[in-house]
Amino acid sequence: ASPAMAAAAAAPAGASAATPPMSDIDITGVKIDGLKVACIGAGYVGGPTMAVIAMKCPTVTVTVLDISEERIAAWNDEDLDNLPVYEPGLAAVVAETRGRNLFFSTDVEGAVAAADIVFVSVNTPTKLHGVGKGRAADVKNLEACARTIARVSSSNKIIVEKSTVPIKTAETIRRVLEANKRPGCEFSVLSNPEFLAEGTAVDDLFEPSRVLIGGEDNPAGRTAVAQLAAVYNNWVARERIITTNLWSSELSKLVANAFLAQRISSINSISALCERTGADVSEVARAVGSDHRIGPNFLKASLGFGGSCFQKDILNLVYLAERFGLPEVAAYWEQVIAMNEWQKRRFAEGMVSSMFNSVSGKRIALLGFAFKKDTADVRETAAAYVSKFLLEERAHLRVYDPKVRLPAMLSELDYTCGVTPENCPDMATRFVSCASALEACDGADALAVMTEWDEFASIDFEAAFAAMRKPAFVFDGRNVLDHAKLRAIGFQVYVIGKPTSPSATVL
Repeated sequence: ASPAMAAAAAAPAGASAATPPMSDIDITGVKIDGLKVACIGAGYVGGPTMAVIAMKCPTVTVTVLDISEERIAAWNDEDLDNLPVYEPGLAAVVAETRGRNLFFSTDVEGAVAAADIVFVSVNTPTKLHGVGKGRAADVKNLEACARTIARVSSSNKIIVEKSTVPIKTAETIRRVLEANKRPGCEFSVLSNPEFLAEGTAVDDLFEPSRVLIGGEDNPAGRTAVAQLAAVYNNWVARERIITTNLWSSELSKLVANAFLAQRISSINSISALCERTGADVSEVARAVGSDHRIGPNFLKASLGFGGSCFQKDILNLVYLAERFGLPEVAAYWEQVIAMNEWQKRRFAEGMVSSMFNSVSGKRIALLGFAFKKDTADVRETAAAYVSKFLLEERAHLRVYDPKVRLPAMLSELDYTCGVTPENCPDMATRFVSCASALEACDGADALAVMTEWDEFASIDFEAAFAAMRKPAFVFDGRNVLDHAKLRAIGFQVYVIGKPTSPSATVL
């Protein structure tokens, strides 16, 4: 174990009155050379985060662990195009570090036993049954990791929550570790939530707006915080490393995602009003966002938010508010989810009403299935919800996404929306993945932009129009196309938050 961990284990409980606040923890002189880091979980967070740590800290050995042999094999594949996570720039980072000080393995017990710092980056899905069903986070995977860590460890370790967790989860982990640890083995539990945006995760890791580390306010906790902060300080300025207590760190992650989602639902609510009044939501967002107190980020009207975090974290926040007797707080945040659901349904219903109130038997090209561009992640994607609605209306869907393949689409339709071949007649012929946007548009009655992939703006729309049935409809769910050009070609164009003519009502 490192000197820092040894000091943490030997430190007495309780901080003195002269101890500076957690925010001012001194990391001067804290060494990281020779540290062994393990990460349980080789997914969207664990893989990229550990790859960047290995790149920026070449004297630290990093091992990424997963029980899925298929996933680890993909991380170790010589063809970097086969990495299980797509992020711009990630392949280059893995190519530089893999085999040098970055390793991917299924030997969870061996790597954990040898590690000084163990990150836990496993899935914490919303509970599907029991108390808190549909709201609370299920932390069973975290508990299982804690039991494994305690069972195989014979040396002191720092345990780092990387997963998004409800407040007080660190206390659960600590209690499991304490109840199962070997004699003489000590653990310090830290919270180090991720603030990555899929599609820009590598850039976010290279130049983070902040790194948040929470620990217990006692000598052992402070020493552990300093050790982890020193790792990040190898490339992140100390002023961007926020050190605080455990509970503030855990709650900050949920609140950050809730605030971002709130902005999306806010501008989407205004998009509906714009459509009724003839205002342009893009102009409204520009005017509002120019106020420095508000800013322009996350004010782009769209189908709504998706991904693994926003909805799950807000539902968790709602559950926590209910649990602590704050129904007004719960109702406030629940409305953010309600607005997001309404926006997706409103878009799909608008497609049907615009196409003469029926899409039965009609072919619709869906451009994009990922929840956002520059990622292959389909979790909670708006495209799945719109697809479900249109399939129920008996439409025939032709889907093109540059990074998402058919098995992932079908899996998300099943898991999140409950759409399967058993309950969706002729699904194999009514939901088809295409190799290009033009193939998807061939013979289609309409095309709908589900994901804001850059390539969609440069599609040969004249060729698409020629291949489609008339009238040919365009539904831009991401506000990324040249609508005037499309109308000039002959398309009937409908856009979220914008009128089709100076006085028209859309969607």
